[in-house]
Amino acid sequence: MKLGIEMFATDYAIRPDELARACEERGFESVWFPEHTHIPTSRQSPFPVGGDLPKEYWHTHDLFVALAAAAAVTKTIKLGSGICLAIERDTITMAKEVASVDQLSNGRLIFGIGGGWNAEEMENHGTPFKKRWKILREKVEAMKVIWARDEAEYHGEFVNFDPIWCYPKPVQKPHPPIVLGSNTPQGLARVVHYCDGWLPNARAFQTLPDMLQNLWSQAAQAGRRKEEIAISVLGVQNDEAMLARCRELGAERAIFFVPPAGRDKVLPLLDQYAALIPKVA
Repeated sequence: MKLGIEMFATDYAIRPDELARACEERGFESVWFPEHTHIPTSRQSPFPVGGDLPKEYWHTHDLFVALAAAAAVTKTIKLGSGICLAIERDTITMAKEVASVDQLSNGRLIFGIGGGWNAEEMENHGTPFKKRWKILREKVEAMKVIWARDEAEYHGEFVNFDPIWCYPKPVQKPHPPIVLGSNTPQGLARVVHYCDGWLPNARAFQTLPDMLQNLWSQAAQAGRRKEEIAISVLGVQNDEAMLARCRELGAERAIFFVPPAGRDKVLPLLDQYAALIPKVA
């Protein structure tokens, strides 16, 4: 099993390029960045884990700029969007962003996506909250066509375009791995139907075995093998027993959160987590 690091790449934290370089030097397999374009000040949508919304949610650098900065100073570490709020991005522009980062990193991008939870945020981008999952599916389907074909076209309810030329194409074929961040039974069906992996959050760790059984059952019914769907557990703790359980359950990687803070706080945490790499390899 491999270990990764995730951090909100904010304007007041260690820079995303410095973080990525430090992670690569310590032997981590991947570095991940989440995103929010903004947070509406109305704060009508409650924070899913309860309490006040941390300020990093409205201080992040643009996701693909952060990923490109990380790519520019590293050579081997994988670069993950964890997660990209695809429902808030233009489909054709996003297809180009994904392909560009994959090209410039020599095929190191992992494309993590999700449907989001902040209704007002996505509605500012023109996405109705109740339609977000159908919109996400269409965007993914359309991007796959753009990445695979010289002349791409797609005609859906929410994404619709006649034949286009759009380059570059991703280095990874047919496209970078698409992993879905979701902790619901409905999310498992989406993983099976249009994704290459599942990115569950460790907050729901106790339910993970049952959800994996559900996932493998749905995959078998759809004619997909376990090996086709990679499991990456997000937000694991510094707990060897938890990591061992992740490995027993077949997780490909486990990902630690580090706070969006300066290098004086983040680098010692990286050293602490890096000590676990040989124990789970």
